[in-house]
Amino acid sequence: MTSDELFSIPIPTLKSHPGGSIVCTLPAPQVYVLTWTSPPDNRLTPAFNTALMTALDVIEFGHPPGVVITTSSISKFYSNGLDLPLAIATPGFFENSLYPLFRRFLTYPMPTIALINGHGFAGGLMLAMHHDYRVFTGTKGYVCVNELEFGAPLMPPMSSIFRIKTAPNVYRSLVLEARRFDAKSALESGLIDAIGELDAALNLIKERALVKKGTTGAYGMLKLEMHRESVALLDAKATEASSGPGMQAAEKKRKAEGTKRFQKWKESHPDKAKL
Repeated sequence: MTSDELFSIPIPTLKSHPGGSIVCTLPAPQVYVLTWTSPPDNRLTPAFNTALMTALDVIEFGHPPGVVITTSSISKFYSNGLDLPLAIATPGFFENSLYPLFRRFLTYPMPTIALINGHGFAGGLMLAMHHDYRVFTGTKGYVCVNELEFGAPLMPPMSSIFRIKTAPNVYRSLVLEARRFDAKSALESGLIDAIGELDAALNLIKERALVKKGTTGAYGMLKLEMHRESVALLDAKATEASSGPGMQAAEKKRKAEGTKRFQKWKESHPDKAKL
């Protein structure tokens, strides 16, 4: 089996990120593998997101329809998610960079497979969840939503994909426990469809006849309807109440008001307020 390189998209240097590339290869007819390399851990920066969107455009508008597989050349990481300080410091990052990327995969007019070859944390797992299928190599790494651990809210456009694609108990474990799923537990929970390397992804494509699914022109429209809740949230301009800073400000206000109420109660019940 040979993998002919079709094209390469550069990922420009951005602040502390040295840049890299996304290389498209063809391991089988009409199977496009996008392999990203963005040291140290494939963060979803504006430069990374733009390069990946460009690669998807090149495939859709420059090549016959088939199947898109994404993976990483960095064995430890599929993607370690956002560079949160950079994301917060970049005006419009979420609505103009991250959410359009998620939407592009969610409604892409041909099947997509995330070949998760290492850790997929937070935004990295979200990106994988916006693919149609997921294959986990199983030799190393975990997938998780660990916002709980670093004190960040999960914004509606990020959260909705898990409500759509996971069972309620799995959603709870992901979000409220920040559980790390290895390949075996990810398969059992339905987060992934198979365990294995590229051959497993190619077998999945063959078994489900995926190469032909995008040829009628309806595939993207069917996904648009199937995932309309997420699409609507990804398309909506972020309101202050549902943005990360807005949610944190609302939580700060809630705590301040609650503290005042408690102090008032404490003053009126001095004999019961000793904790």
